[in-house]
Amino acid sequence: MTVLSIRNLPDPVLRRKAKRVRTIDDSVKKLISDMIETLHAAPGRVGLAAPQIGISRRVIVISLPEEEKDEEKEVDIVIINPEIVKRLGERLVNEGCLSVPGYRGEVKRAESVTVKGRDRNGKEIRIKTDELLAQVLEHEIDHLNGTLYLDHLEGINNLHKIDPEETPL
Repeated sequence: MTVLSIRNLPDPVLRRKAKRVRTIDDSVKKLISDMIETLHAAPGRVGLAAPQIGISRRVIVISLPEEEKDEEKEVDIVIINPEIVKRLGERLVNEGCLSVPGYRGEVKRAESVTVKGRDRNGKEIRIKTDELLAQVLEHEIDHLNGTLYLDHLEGINNLHKIDPEETPL
C-alpha cells in the first residue's frame, strides 16, 4: 500500500468524468488499497475519490469518524461505479474538500440518498443512508462526474477561508 499525493485545483483530472471500472482485477484492488492508505493519512479523512489521486476511474472510499460508526457499518466503505438512485429532502451543510484546501462553503445536499454500486469483491451493493454518510456519498460521486462542491455554492459569500489544519468535510 502506498500513500499517494492528493491533486488540488486547478488539476484538470478533477474536472473530467471518470471512467467506469469494467473488471475488478489486481490493479483495481491495489488502487483501492492505496486510496484507503491515502485517505487514512489525509487531514479530515472522511472520503476520497480516485480522481483526487489522479486516477480517472469510478472508485470511492469512505472512512467515517468513530462517532458516526456502529457495529453494522464497515470501517472502510469501498464503492466501485457508484450511482445515486434516489435523493430525498434538502439541507444546507458546511463542506470542504481535500482537493480545495483552506476553504469551506455552504452547499445544499440531500437529507438522504440511496446509492448502488459494487464492493471491492464485485458484489452488488445498495446503501440507503442519511446525515454525514449521505453528504459524503454525494460529495465523492460528484468528484467522479468532474464536479466540486464549489460548483454547488449559491454565491461567493458562501465560501469561507479556514485554517489549513481544519477538517475539510
